Amino acid sequence: MSFDGRLLSNVSVLAAIVESGSFARAAQALGLSPSGVSRAMGRLESRIGVRLLDRTTRSVMLTDEGRQLYEEIGPLLAGIGDAVTLTAGASAAVRGRLRVNVDSFFSRRMLAPHVAKFLERYPELSLELVTRDQLGDLVADGFDIAVRFGQPPSSSLIARKLMETRTVTVASPAYIRKHGRPEAPADLAGHDCIQMRSPVTGQPLEWEYKISRRITPVKTTGRLLVTDFGTMLGACLAGAGIARMKASGVQDLLGKGRLVELLPEWTGETYMLYALYPSRHLPAAKVRAFIDFVIEILDTDAA
Repeated sequence: MSFDGRLLSNVSVLAAIVESGSFARAAQALGLSPSGVSRAMGRLESRIGVRLLDRTTRSVMLTDEGRQLYEEIGPLLAGIGDAVTLTAGASAAVRGRLRVNVDSFFSRRMLAPHVAKFLERYPELSLELVTRDQLGDLVADGFDIAVRFGQPPSSSLIARKLMETRTVTVASPAYIRKHGRPEAPADLAGHDCIQMRSPVTGQPLEWEYKISRRITPVKTTGRLLVTDFGTMLGACLAGAGIARMKASGVQDLLGKGRLVELLPEWTGETYMLYALYPSRHLPAAKVRAFIDFVIEILDTDAA
């Protein structure tokens, strides 16, 4: 027997009659007319091919076949109700699994130090952080949300700007003691600059500086080319060369003196951090909670 929505609707009418004890009360509970309830039962009995209810002017009783059917469908209807309630609760309750697409810089330097607090706050939630060079297809890849730097793609995704940060030029104290300190962008030509490969072009990212609204591209060279932020940061801290990094992720290292900002009067590129998710319509509570948490930690780190 094929299944369709009408069959489920008629079965629900049968359950309402049994639970309420009469056609009239079932009609009231379902928001139907008594004749509408009667027609629904007639369709169900015709579909199955047996009589399900014995009706008199005073009572309604299940036939043996009706009782057998009701015993089978009762738990199923209850399960559907529970599933709907659970899913509806996702709009208010933070639980389940949250799958987040992040870039390595945000994940390691800005989010990871606070993850324990987020998990402690929401004990019914499990968090999966997937680090990727590029966004990819958020929906097809099964992500609830992405938090990434850079211009959002032209797509149906909702983009919410969370912050913007400047780029800083940094080196370790050990590197500066050994190789000196550049005083202008042009001086970088004589230094080892750690190169970052662009995931889009495959070429090293270009360095640019701005002063008095004048943008100056700078040709840098270095023997170390990396593809991820973690390696670049570790190498820079170890004195392997000068690096360009987003200021928001290295403020603590600058404050502790483990890194030194170079060329502070020259402004680097500005990057925006966005939350990207599939739809503005009824986003799950877990998505809203994660966005609010990210905003909270960004405000805390900026303070």
